[in-house]
Amino acid sequence: MFRRAFWFTAGAAAGVWATTKVNRKIQRLTPESLAAQAANKAIDAGHKLKDFALDVRAGMIQREAELGEVLGTTHRPDPAPSAGPGTAVPPGPRRPALGNPGRSTHIHPYSYNRNEDH
Repeated sequence: MFRRAFWFTAGAAAGVWATTKVNRKIQRLTPESLAAQAANKAIDAGHKLKDFALDVRAGMIQREAELGEVLGTTHRPDPAPSAGPGTAVPPGPRRPALGNPGRSTHIHPYSYNRNEDH
């Protein structure tokens, strides 16, 4: 009698354990859970990539300083100013207007037509 009660209890416990395990696995495989896991892994990868880039940049600065000491060029000249926001762009080639007297004859070299993408 006790044997049957023991095996019945052991079987019930094994069934509850297996059911719990399967339900947890199913919950981890839902689309929402998979999306959250992918997002977390992407964020972690981004942090690792940023840390790597910062380490490389620090190593570059250190190595440039070492080379500057060895070569005797301890000061860095200021880089040439780049065309950033707020700076004037040199005028591009001028073309005649296409029959519209109100239209400007200046064609900007970096013009962008928003309708080209559609």
